[in-house]
Amino acid sequence: MKYIRNKNKDKIIRRLKLIEGQVRGLQKMIEQNAYCIDVITQTSAVKQGLSGVEDLLLENHLSGCILNQVKAGQGNKAKEEILKVYKLKRK
Repeated sequence: MKYIRNKNKDKIIRRLKLIEGQVRGLQKMIEQNAYCIDVITQTSAVKQGLSGVEDLLLENHLSGCILNQVKAGQGNKAKEEILKVYKLKRK
């Protein structure tokens, strides 16, 4: 069973590579004793990037997996997964 559609997979991988580069940049900033506000600005960009990845994954899950569960008569399972994701996003 495919979980992530190819279209979304490419977007997610591209974003994760960008985030990876940002994290490496953060490491260098710390090593070079960069100004605190500059480091905090970069950590904020990383968090926003990860949030974007989560959004793509959630969109993929809702339009694929959840929809298929509902069509297959597994409405309770779909509801439980939606609630689980909702609770995770609130943290």
